Amino acid sequence: MKPIQKETKRYSISFKQKVIKEIEGGKITKSEARKLYGIGGSGTVEKWIRKIGKLHLLNKIVRIELKDEVSKIRQLEKEKKDLESALAQAHLKLIVYESIISVSEEELGIDLKKNLKSGSLIEASKKARSSNRGAS
Repeated sequence: MKPIQKETKRYSISFKQKVIKEIEGGKITKSEARKLYGIGGSGTVEKWIRKIGKLHLLNKIVRIELKDEVSKIRQLEKEKKDLESALAQAHLKLIVYESIISVSEEELGIDLKKNLKSGSLIEASKKARSSNRGAS
């Protein structure tokens, strides 16, 4: 039993130009050309059109919006930008606070994060101060 080989079609430049000329002349549409000539692939004819430079034959996308839609999009983009800026500022503050805690822990000799959770920060800071005074 032989394996089935896939058939690949290659179209000549002159054939492509002929098909595009018929489409440009209004004799047939892109889909009719595909059916008439047995051209596979839904985007094949459009690729030919782009390659040959007849872009006016391609479908154009026209977006119709209400005036308030455009302003709403701009407003949402501005809000997004503001929120991103606020988030960046919050990250910077977090880095600063963590640095302050780290330096304070080194200076006082206590684990501030652990003591903050247990609620005994005041007692730990009093002990640290008294031990620092006694060491001086």
